[in-house]
Amino acid sequence: MSWLTKLQHRPSNPTGTSAGPATATTTPHGSQDDNHILFQTFEWHTTSQPPPPNATHSAASHYARLTRLLPTLASIGITAIWVPPGCKANSPQGNGYDCYDLWDLGEFDQKWARSTKWGSREELAELMGRCRELGLGVVWDSVLNHKTAGDGTQDAWAVEVDGEDRRVEICPPKKIEAWLRYDFPGRQKEGMKYSPFQWRAEHFNGIDWDQRAQKNAIYKLVDDPATYPKPQQQPGSGGGGGSGGMTGMNRLVRLAGKLKSDPPPRRPGKGWAEDVDDMHGNYDYLMFANIDYQHPEVRQDVLKWGEWMVQSTGVDGFRLDAVQHFSYNFTREWTARVHASSRQKCGRDAFVVGEIWTGEVERITKWLDVIGQGAYAYDSPLLYNFSRISEDVRTGSVNADLRTIVRNSLLEIRPEAAVTLVANHDTQPGQASFTPMLAELKPLWYAFILLRHEGYPCVFWGDIYGTKGPKAEPPACTVDDGKGGRRSLIPNLTMVRKMFAYGEQRDYWDAMSCIGWTREGREGSGGCVVLISIGAARDKKGEATWTVERMLFGRPGEVYVDVLANVDERAEVQIDEKGEGLFPCRGMSVSVFVRKDAQGIDRFPVALNLDAYGQ
Repeated sequence: MSWLTKLQHRPSNPTGTSAGPATATTTPHGSQDDNHILFQTFEWHTTSQPPPPNATHSAASHYARLTRLLPTLASIGITAIWVPPGCKANSPQGNGYDCYDLWDLGEFDQKWARSTKWGSREELAELMGRCRELGLGVVWDSVLNHKTAGDGTQDAWAVEVDGEDRRVEICPPKKIEAWLRYDFPGRQKEGMKYSPFQWRAEHFNGIDWDQRAQKNAIYKLVDDPATYPKPQQQPGSGGGGGSGGMTGMNRLVRLAGKLKSDPPPRRPGKGWAEDVDDMHGNYDYLMFANIDYQHPEVRQDVLKWGEWMVQSTGVDGFRLDAVQHFSYNFTREWTARVHASSRQKCGRDAFVVGEIWTGEVERITKWLDVIGQGAYAYDSPLLYNFSRISEDVRTGSVNADLRTIVRNSLLEIRPEAAVTLVANHDTQPGQASFTPMLAELKPLWYAFILLRHEGYPCVFWGDIYGTKGPKAEPPACTVDDGKGGRRSLIPNLTMVRKMFAYGEQRDYWDAMSCIGWTREGREGSGGCVVLISIGAARDKKGEATWTVERMLFGRPGEVYVDVLANVDERAEVQIDEKGEGLFPCRGMSVSVFVRKDAQGIDRFPVALNLDAYGQ
């Protein structure tokens, strides 16, 4: 390796060592003794051709497709899959975040289809059965914040609220006509199978459409003003009469910026939940018909649904959508119930992970503190750090610094609760939460979440198989395979995690443009050395640039090779008499070294068919 001898030797400068979690934590497979990987099995524009109403199976449904892909996913180290929200949506091609009926998993003829977009109840059962055969856990995407597409309208008292501060009412109470009647006619024809509960206006506290006025706004549903206490019983009412005085105060608050941080007087009775995120004053309302978890009938139905999902489908856990928008205390109770049901069925707690899109990690830890019980949360601040560094590199900013990669992230302050990710269906191009990220740097970020001991990594469907839709993208993290084609680095990284990324971790974070770490391995595994670099890929002459890190690892005389490279292009490093090696990494790249004679190294590079729709 002539280029290696030309590079300047640099003394080792490890910045610290760390070991794995001291205690086992709940995952879809129960403990953290092995390196688990969660795989998100869809992107926003995933196509699916579910069975027609008179059939139960379709080879082109997404459930059927996933069932065929499962053996391959298990073979590259995936241990659990995150399936899309499979409850009946408001249309046959609804992704499920527009949830209509929690109790319909593709079994009843409702909303113009029997199946959901993803497939039928029968296909779901076959997918679950195949997961059991392969030892894969299943995490169900659950939408508990709202419902959509009511079967009929009802009159309800409501006030419009300020979109920037939902505590501020901008009109007196009035009657609106809202789609808040849920009869579930498909299940009704079968005697309200699974649950007799039918939803009505009193079971919601917010809506965004007044059918009578044909107006879109954020409406907070309230009690009939005639039931309010008399004006003199309302402190701070201003003596202007029930709702009028309150509305007047809200308008003053809205106009006086210095008062806006003080909460307006709260209308008595029905309204927003108080135990939610305080963005926009109160972030209970997100979209559609907002569920009111203060209502006892609502609480009981959704609690029973969680237990039913564990018992009837065998799911191992739940991804809770938009958790900052509905009652934290209800979520804590719901989590306790699904844990108890899971312990009864399979002897372990369920896996529960909450979604909160925020750059402020304190908002996430606040939710975790209330829920407790081993709950996880997605580490959105870490994903935003990936994006920030990526944008600094793209723009040539002098602030690009890999040493800030975990700053103010969940991984930094509460790693045992962090589900780490590089992208998902919300951050892909075209989505409201689109997060820019250089494609060249995604392999670095995947190496970071997959090969460190902290966190529970989640791999995105779109990064392995590509995305569809108006802003479609090809698979990420692909490189020349040396045979005229392309291959993905992600399966190689998941395999390294499965086989080698164990044991004590030693960090080498001594440069802005290149950081590294070592994993000492465990019995039967020789460990690995990882380097990621955001330095320039080529110099002014067009030649490749490299960074070399002197790292303490292995035993004198041992030889290590970069398993991400094609076999005939692998860099080799020999450990010297001091137990150190000079490990190289090309600019804008990642290198992962394992012992040349390590068991299983012949499996690298890992071949994976990237055409999910052709399998």
